[in-house]
Amino acid sequence: MSSGTTTQKTISYQSAGVDIDAGDRAVEALKPSIRKTTRPEVVGGIGGFAGLFALDTEKYKKPLLASSTDGVGTKLVIAQKLDIHDTVGIDLVAMVVDDLVVCGAEPLFLLDYIATGQVVPEKIADIGAGIADGCRYAGCSLIGGEIAEHPGVMKPDDYDISATGVGVVEADELLGPERVKPGDVAIAMRASGLHSNGFSLVRQALFGVGGLDLGAVIPEFATAERNQRTLGEELLTPTHIYAKDCLELAKECDVHAFAHITGGGLAGNLVRSLPEGLQIEVDRGTWTPNPVFDVVQRTGGVSLEEMERTFNMGVGMVAIVAPDQVDRSLAVLTARHVEAWTIGEVTGGGSGVRLAGDYLTAG
Repeated sequence: MSSGTTTQKTISYQSAGVDIDAGDRAVEALKPSIRKTTRPEVVGGIGGFAGLFALDTEKYKKPLLASSTDGVGTKLVIAQKLDIHDTVGIDLVAMVVDDLVVCGAEPLFLLDYIATGQVVPEKIADIGAGIADGCRYAGCSLIGGEIAEHPGVMKPDDYDISATGVGVVEADELLGPERVKPGDVAIAMRASGLHSNGFSLVRQALFGVGGLDLGAVIPEFATAERNQRTLGEELLTPTHIYAKDCLELAKECDVHAFAHITGGGLAGNLVRSLPEGLQIEVDRGTWTPNPVFDVVQRTGGVSLEEMERTFNMGVGMVAIVAPDQVDRSLAVLTARHVEAWTIGEVTGGGSGVRLAGDYLTAG
């Protein structure tokens, strides 16, 4: 390192594409949202090298820590094209905490990672506000994270987000395939839409094949509250967060297992909650998929088989409960404003999940 006089132009981290000051401003912009997620167990403030969480070990006889990590996938392309960034953070939290709750774990805290080609503090604040909203809906704390600027790797307007969450469950209250028995009943919980899976197929079907525009008003997307909704608005509908719904259901009823319906669809995820030698035949005739699925299938010419192995088809979470708990379970979910219905029964004589019958049609 020379301190001598030189005529060579000096360079800096900022001239290389990384703006440290912008990163600091982004962190400051995030702090109000992060503070809203604080739980009593969080130790210390924002800005440390590690997030600290004091687990109340006296509350549990034998606590098991559960962890999950995920992202949002190419749904981010839609957010970036529309320049709307305050909803995908909710999707991110949902993908993580609803995996945790499947085993009965209460989500405790989450750490996020935001990578972008150029740090724009206002955009980072919008993303972070969505993540904080998701954490509040799930009842967990956002205790740390990272904002990384990647010039030369990502375009200035591009970003990707991921998160890791940690939860806790009492060992003897752990849910899963081991608890499932013949005669148990599968209860579906309505999805808010596509959630955060299959967007590469969605984009190919709607934009590549269908030639649609994000601003197009699609009649099927009209609701009781709004008689006009655009394609972009529908695609950015946040993933429903089921964490508190599932925890309350497990507290009030005899729940044996949950299945978070993400990539792989109903069959691909529900089978993960079944032990070997047991099966469920799902009755398609018990519900009508959200309109967006019909639009994707019709516009893109996608086969039903491909739709069902890619999308949730209107079911975001499934609870497997004891047969004498069905009515009570439906009542608990209804009280929490979650649309729910029975879709099948666990039986012996085979293994896996089979979808039978035809979906109900709207109207």
